[in-house]
Amino acid sequence: MTRKLIVELIGTFFLVFTVGQCVVTPGAGELAPIAIGASLMVMVYAGGHVSGGLYNPAVSLAVYLRGKLPAAELIGYVIVQLIAAALAAAATVYLKHHPATTPMAIATGPAMLAEFLFTFALCFMVLNVATVKSVAGNSYYGLAIGSTVMVGAFAVGGVSGGAFNPAVATGITLLGLSSVSNLWVLVVGEILGAAVAAGIFRALKLAE
Repeated sequence: MTRKLIVELIGTFFLVFTVGQCVVTPGAGELAPIAIGASLMVMVYAGGHVSGGLYNPAVSLAVYLRGKLPAAELIGYVIVQLIAAALAAAATVYLKHHPATTPMAIATGPAMLAEFLFTFALCFMVLNVATVKSVAGNSYYGLAIGSTVMVGAFAVGGVSGGAFNPAVATGITLLGLSSVSNLWVLVVGEILGAAVAAGIFRALKLAE
């Protein structure tokens, strides 16, 4: 269990750290989604065989609801993922020399829907490429996971910030890229997306 938590801490840290470094000025501009998706991809490949490479409380919830993650591990995963987000935000602030940031303005309904849709897509895809026996041991799961986040960031990043992950949502809030009042909008959309993805996966009996 300790080994899994350390891997989840490392993977989530580098994901959120990449978000901060690429988005906080001076950042990567329009290329940021590519770097963020690639960061998630390499961390999934690095730690997938140990912890599952979830790095996301919403994905952890979906895998739990799917029946592939015990409740005790779910709690531990979520805690270390949020700690990693805070550490990544602190590292970004230090490296960027305490930059001034302006929180993005979001509309509640559209932002929640955007986070719901792509968190659903991410969780549904993870359940199908990483938890099903018929595709066990495949070599593309990390690329698929990272690409989903990249596509979502390009598609709706301007609507919600493109977090699709409560740890990332926490990180961008701590960095001042998103206001505290936005946090519940993002997290609710993400949790609903994860729950619906798991529900549909189970209802369709896709594990069979």
